[in-house]
Amino acid sequence: MKFDPEKLKADAQNKSNENKTFLARLKKKKPKDLDDHTHEAHYEVFDEMDCLSCANCCKSISPIIIDRDIDRIAKHLRMKPSEFIEQYLELDNDGDYVYRSAPCPFLMPDNYCMIYEVRPRACREYPHTDRKRFHQISQLTYKNTFVCPAVFEVVEKLKVIYK
Repeated sequence: MKFDPEKLKADAQNKSNENKTFLARLKKKKPKDLDDHTHEAHYEVFDEMDCLSCANCCKSISPIIIDRDIDRIAKHLRMKPSEFIEQYLELDNDGDYVYRSAPCPFLMPDNYCMIYEVRPRACREYPHTDRKRFHQISQLTYKNTFVCPAVFEVVEKLKVIYK
């Protein structure tokens, strides 16, 4: 799949109410087979999708950076954790560390990550469509339909299964 950020934005906006309602219903009903279907959709989508052709997550949102991430990345960069925080991070409205700027300061022009081996946990887990208890992250999934074309496609596949 070739990524077109404007198309994703338009598609996500056009299906905004439908997706929000659908995901809220999944959260409430908690179908027993939801994780199985979500994982299946996740793997189908990622068989077709190459994150390096997109990297919209790295270009437009910041992961939450936890203390373990700070220590690991700072060590990799041969910095003190306090220097890493001062140079790259800020506290968001929820009191979580996030990158000061977008795109990610470690995103290279070819969409590769300079710190891939030590990237934050949130980056390793993104877009969260292969996690257990998927119903618990319906609000996050909704938000991610505007950022990640794979999430948008997973939600579309789930709507076919559960409608």
